[in-house]
Amino acid sequence: MTSGSVSDKYDVIIVGGGHNGLVAAAYLAGAGVSTLVLERLDHTGGAAVSAKAFSGVPARLSRYSYLVSLLPQQIIDDLQLDLELKSRPTASYTPVVRDGHHTGLLVERREASATAESFRQLTGGDAEYDAWRQFYGEIADFAGAVAPTLLEPLRTGREMRDLVDAKTWDYLVEAPIGAVIEERFRDDTVRGVVATDALIGTFADLHDPGLVQNRCFLYHLIGNGTGEWRVPVGGMGGVTDSLAVAARNAGATIVTGAGVSGIEADGTNATVTWHDGATWHSADCSYVLSNVAPWVLQVLLGEEPADRPEGAQLKVNLLLEELPRFKSGESARNGFAGTLHVAEDYSQLQTAYKEASAGQIPSTMPGEFYCHSLTDPSILGPLAAKGMHTLTYFGVHTPARLFESDRDGARDTAVGRALDAINEHLVEPIESLLAVDKHGEPCLEAKAPQDVDEALAMPGGHIFHGDLSWPWAPNRARLDTPAQRWGVSTDVENVLLCGSGARRGGAVSGIGGHNAAQAVLETIRAR
Repeated sequence: MTSGSVSDKYDVIIVGGGHNGLVAAAYLAGAGVSTLVLERLDHTGGAAVSAKAFSGVPARLSRYSYLVSLLPQQIIDDLQLDLELKSRPTASYTPVVRDGHHTGLLVERREASATAESFRQLTGGDAEYDAWRQFYGEIADFAGAVAPTLLEPLRTGREMRDLVDAKTWDYLVEAPIGAVIEERFRDDTVRGVVATDALIGTFADLHDPGLVQNRCFLYHLIGNGTGEWRVPVGGMGGVTDSLAVAARNAGATIVTGAGVSGIEADGTNATVTWHDGATWHSADCSYVLSNVAPWVLQVLLGEEPADRPEGAQLKVNLLLEELPRFKSGESARNGFAGTLHVAEDYSQLQTAYKEASAGQIPSTMPGEFYCHSLTDPSILGPLAAKGMHTLTYFGVHTPARLFESDRDGARDTAVGRALDAINEHLVEPIESLLAVDKHGEPCLEAKAPQDVDEALAMPGGHIFHGDLSWPWAPNRARLDTPAQRWGVSTDVENVLLCGSGARRGGAVSGIGGHNAAQAVLETIRAR
């Protein structure tokens, strides 16, 4: 499908119609730059889409990406997006068994007495809660300083360090995150809840000297200076649908069903070739913005690609007739309203990493559940009145290598262990509450990294397109060109990164798209 007629010459061609590509298109077209967006699938949105995952069932699930934190309010305002993001009343709940007793840790989104009491009951005193408040207060100060820089030209690490507390910088940026977690907290569950933000979509030990886990932790906590993860009304498709409208209204041409097969670029001019399923097409341009993974871009440029990224998550979508009850007595509405941590004690996370590193599916599967329909029942349509709910599971420490030899069998095993991990804490097993589709099949779909790769062309199923980078430049980095200054450069001067592979890409943020557009506009203005 095409919005607008396609010509043979543009100022900018964007490869990939995911959220970052749409952000870039809206900014560029709004500034009068002729812009073409080419999307391989028959719809825009990439991983941020809402879909009817189960046959004959009207519920629209956020099938891949599922929450919004890093999308800056400035982008929403600049593009006048028709988008509503709702806060979840609960930050997290972690059911655990202590000395044969079912209990848990409840963390409310806003500081309240119930959170302090939950810490006290689980840990036997106030020390862990005091440590929690101190730690996250420091992180909030750090995030408040870093977040405004994400939509500006890059600072160097030295410049960024001058903006924040030096002690916080040292434990977040200079040493493995596991060290400060072990130093500041004593309780195994509390340690695990803190550690999980370092592991979402990232397969790493908490003491990895490469610090990829630290970078993951930082990205999960700096969004808009608060780190709050919100639910988009209408599901993730509500985000990208509004972006597509903004891009079209600004004058961008969007072509879906356009599989790009090659990019020729010499630093000044470029030609992009694609196939629509019946016919080959090509168009010339001055700039190419790549919203595909850097590995895919290398292939399209005819280069020898680097090592293929490896994703590390198991994604499961479920539809329930009703929410299950917790053996701890915590209400389902409280427990499922935020992030439900399951088998994510610190020791369990470390054991799961060791098992996965040895090529084994973790014997006890750590992961997190999210019930979006408690915050946004609109995604259920008429099913909301029946008390039904969606549930999303995101498993950690499940690298793609575990599914290579027998994907179906390994996926089934992993799903079974994920459900076993939550069932330990439920009055009734979650399988007994699954709705069925029009064929009588349970409403459960699971996706290993390879499934994500095949559906979305994310190499290795890596949700960040590869390891995340620090959101600042190395101290000795060259920042001579607009593309370098905005963190979107490649080895080809007129080919820029606008997706998760950009220096400040990753998650559903639009930051990569914004920054690539600014680099192009800065170059055009200079000329």
